[in-house]
Amino acid sequence: MASATKATWNKRDRNHSNAGRRRKAKESVKSTLSTAELFASLGEPGKKAPQARKTK
Repeated sequence: MASATKATWNKRDRNHSNAGRRRKAKESVKSTLSTAELFASLGEPGKKAPQARKTK
């Protein structure tokens, strides 16, 4: 039968690896802007781009 210490160490290792897996899964859900979001400020295709705002 395995010792309590070994069971605890295995549980801790498993928890750490699962935490990393959860973290990476969360950050991979939305990492970059879509093409539409990236070029939204340029206006619609085929039309003139909107004028830049003047700052004071």
